[in-house]
Amino acid sequence: MNNLKKIGMTALAASLVSTSVFAGEMSVSGTASMTYENYSKSDGNLSGAKYFTQNNNLVFSGGGELDNGLTVALSFELDDGYNNSTKSTSVWDDHSLTVSSDALGTFGIYGHGGSSAQKQYSGTVAGNIWDNFDGTAGVTATRKASMSGNNLMKYALPTMIEDVALSVSYQAGGTSAAGAASSKAYGLQYTGVEGLTASFGMGDDDSTLHNKVDVTSWKASYVLNSVTVGASQNDYKPETANTDETTKSWNIAYTVSDSISVAYGIESISNEANTADSEYTSISGSYTSGGMTVSVGHQTAEAGAGASTDKDVDYNYLTLGFAF
Repeated sequence: MNNLKKIGMTALAASLVSTSVFAGEMSVSGTASMTYENYSKSDGNLSGAKYFTQNNNLVFSGGGELDNGLTVALSFELDDGYNNSTKSTSVWDDHSLTVSSDALGTFGIYGHGGSSAQKQYSGTVAGNIWDNFDGTAGVTATRKASMSGNNLMKYALPTMIEDVALSVSYQAGGTSAAGAASSKAYGLQYTGVEGLTASFGMGDDDSTLHNKVDVTSWKASYVLNSVTVGASQNDYKPETANTDETTKSWNIAYTVSDSISVAYGIESISNEANTADSEYTSISGSYTSGGMTVSVGHQTAEAGAGASTDKDVDYNYLTLGFAF
């Protein structure tokens, strides 16, 4: 009798475990590229400015629908590279877990690489040209956005107004001894006019004691036949006096054919602490065939460190990229 009880309990436990598991699917996608880069400075004082680089990453993503109608999705990225923050090499990169439904919206925790509801719209329409010069030959531009990064919580509301997407995010402040407070952000995107995409975000970064930051950003692009024009602005306002920063950007792109496109973009960064605005320009072209893309471009940074005496820096690149 005791043996029968043991068998019955074992069968019951197995059935309970099996019902807690749902069928799901995972898929793998990836990118790889080979790039030639060449930096040059107008006064010629720039050594070690030519590079051959190779990049690659794999993204595992997928999930499934539960019996209660909720959809669970998992994503994590393998990206072998050097981490400047930890001074180490790691293959683990962005990863997240989301739960969603049409009625409840989407709730997610981003363990690494999360973008706040404001930061997701803070990239310039010209593609963050400044980032290709960051740390090069005295160019000191940095990206200014609301608090984002690891262990970020974000919620996208369900569709309540057609063509309007709303989202909010929250990041805990850590230890009170360090003076860090929680940071919040809000974002909105509108696509109700054919060809138009407009977004607005606002948030804060309260992670530093006595220097809380407010950030707002807007972006708009319009597609008319083969031409796409766009503009964006990001305003970064800390409590510390004379450190406000504004990034403005404009871009125009022309699709020559299904395979060929060209673009011209401008960015300017104005910081109250600097004596001159930093100006960036980019002209680029790309050719796509199947999963292969060839990209070529020329970019220039003027007053990259925020001084009128800064020498211009030119950047040229040629990239062969693959998606699979």
